[in-house]
Amino acid sequence: MKAAVLYANDDLRYSDYETPSAGEGTVVIKVAYAGICGSDVPRVLHNGAHYYPVVLGHEFAGEIADAGPGVPGFHIGDRAACIPLIPCMKCADCQKGDYSLCKRYSFIGSRQQGGFAEYVRVPEGNAIKFDSSIPFEQGAFFEPATVALHGLRANGYKGGGDVAILGGGTIGIFTLQWAKIFGAKSVTVFDISEERLELCGAFGADYTVNPGIGTVEKNVYQYVFETAGSAETMKLAFEIAANKARICFIGTPTRDLTFTPGLFENMNRKEFRLTGSWMSYSAPFPGEEWALAAHYFKTGQLRFDERLIFKKYHMSEASEAFALYKTPGAVKGKILLYN
Repeated sequence: MKAAVLYANDDLRYSDYETPSAGEGTVVIKVAYAGICGSDVPRVLHNGAHYYPVVLGHEFAGEIADAGPGVPGFHIGDRAACIPLIPCMKCADCQKGDYSLCKRYSFIGSRQQGGFAEYVRVPEGNAIKFDSSIPFEQGAFFEPATVALHGLRANGYKGGGDVAILGGGTIGIFTLQWAKIFGAKSVTVFDISEERLELCGAFGADYTVNPGIGTVEKNVYQYVFETAGSAETMKLAFEIAANKARICFIGTPTRDLTFTPGLFENMNRKEFRLTGSWMSYSAPFPGEEWALAAHYFKTGQLRFDERLIFKKYHMSEASEAFALYKTPGAVKGKILLYN
């Protein structure tokens, strides 16, 4: 088969690669679309890969091309998306059902062959079927959708309150949708991109705010979700949170973060709760995040819009796609690679 193989830092080539076959308890997915995740960028461009050569890509969907013995739940032609985490199932965290916190895990698309290829072999438990009414492009958004829902779970979200989402990218838009599905009183999205704010409005945001030009109300929101991973939005979360609020950092920071004593003191004075969120899994594996994503994709309540996709590139053009990330701000949405 052909795959986009990373041979060294910033050396991504469309090459011949061994075609996988299904074995006991595994299936082979014929990849239709694979999304480029923000975590893939440093792996390709900043010496972040675990080893070379490697085939990356963990946000992908396609159809079952082969199923090995002991896999009664899948048939050739079924549509399926990848559940990339392979937890050890033996450590203390796994035994408690906290699979996202497993320290001895493997991961499809970083520690073993991923979806930037024509075919991928995955364990049966790492494929989730989805309805034939759901396009393959949408199927490639399963993993980001579950990351957003895991953030709501981590934050103890119960609906009914005023919600703020800091960052209107892919994760922010899915966080917005989950908050609405589960009964938010109102949802306000903050972003410095007017284009993103317009898209968030189309996805049901009650209010949108550009903090660079608009008025930011402080001490307002019962639930705050930071999805951008930027120092500015993480600090803003402390200011806009109401007394006794719950703040969840879903975004991952990429540089040092410094708080003034006065800003950090908000946590004391407001007695808000601050938590993080990592990946998208719960017990029983892979968790209700994945089951609910499949359900609400099928019902249409968890919506998909082509405007979530910035560009599509053929898998042979993967290097060209990653080159866009060398220019700050050049990528404005999800890039999908297709076969």
